[in-house]
Amino acid sequence: MSESELRVGVIGCGGFGLFALQQYVQVPGVKLVGMVDPHSAAAIAFAKRFGVEEVQGLDALLNRADIDLVYIATPPFLHYEQGLRAVQAGKHVICEKPMAMSVAQADELVAAARQHDRLLVANLMQRYNPLFDAVKSLIDEGVLGEFLHGYFENYATDEGLGPEHWFWDRAKSGGIFIEHGVHFFDLFAGWLGEGQVVAAQAETRPASAVEDQVQATVRYPGGALVNFYHGFHQPGRLDRQELRLVFEHGDVTLHEWIPTRFRIHAAVSEEQTKRLTELFPNGRLRAAQTYGGPQRQCRGRFKELDVYQLVELNGGDEHIKLHLYGDLVRALFEDQVAWVRDRGHTRRLTEKNGRDSVVLAERADRLAHELEN
Repeated sequence: MSESELRVGVIGCGGFGLFALQQYVQVPGVKLVGMVDPHSAAAIAFAKRFGVEEVQGLDALLNRADIDLVYIATPPFLHYEQGLRAVQAGKHVICEKPMAMSVAQADELVAAARQHDRLLVANLMQRYNPLFDAVKSLIDEGVLGEFLHGYFENYATDEGLGPEHWFWDRAKSGGIFIEHGVHFFDLFAGWLGEGQVVAAQAETRPASAVEDQVQATVRYPGGALVNFYHGFHQPGRLDRQELRLVFEHGDVTLHEWIPTRFRIHAAVSEEQTKRLTELFPNGRLRAAQTYGGPQRQCRGRFKELDVYQLVELNGGDEHIKLHLYGDLVRALFEDQVAWVRDRGHTRRLTEKNGRDSVVLAERADRLAHELEN
């Protein structure tokens, strides 16, 4: 790699590849120099946008000595083969999720990356959200007591996913858990640790082979259960997501699949109120009720609680989701580039995250379909 530049080649030039690369090339010292895409019209337009002279085949791109890192933005069934070939060719790899279609494939990719001392990371950018850190501290410090239960409900649009789209073909996408659910399995693993899938279901549309709804329950250390639901069936204007974390004396609700807005409802002491406002400094605090004297005392889970007030803390309305999305994609890339330049850099996201998210997704998918076999 050049000391002054990190030279990038991209495989797959669809809409998201364009979006991500517009973030990557804003990182100082990064330059797009090569691209591969089987859809010539889109690839040519893409090349014009970034000033790349030639759209090449995969072999030609991987054989180029002037490419240091390959970004893979193809459908999931291609990630394993393309990622493995890129690593074996001595390239660093950032890949769209999932890292691979199975744990066995992910393990092989990770082993190859470590053998060749190459970067290999899936684009699980949720951990770079400032709200991730605030919620992580909330859990680790026990600000609202122990974590008890959570859910993520994803009512996603299928407006851009026609009947012949690869998304519905399990041989190409791996199914919803593997293609999409890995984002949220990794998000909760970052908060709660390694989980175990204990139940899962899947449903197809009536008189159709289209599987558009899945759900799973994951048990985390300490016994807390979290439910994950993904349904791809809404008009685009009704696309919406809600994530809730329930604690002993309060709950946190996050909105959007990349969380932008938050609402905290809690019964708290003066000290807890102070810590909440420190963790969520841009929130608007409102007290619904204050308590004094004997009224401060209440009970929950056989524990005595000292409560000064019942509060709501809201914030995040100022964020535009697509802007935040771009910020997180760029933050992930900056983090990984720092490691490429200096192996002493500690990354927020590693190859293990991509692999471990596939572990839960594969387990959920198997449980959801075992009654069919």
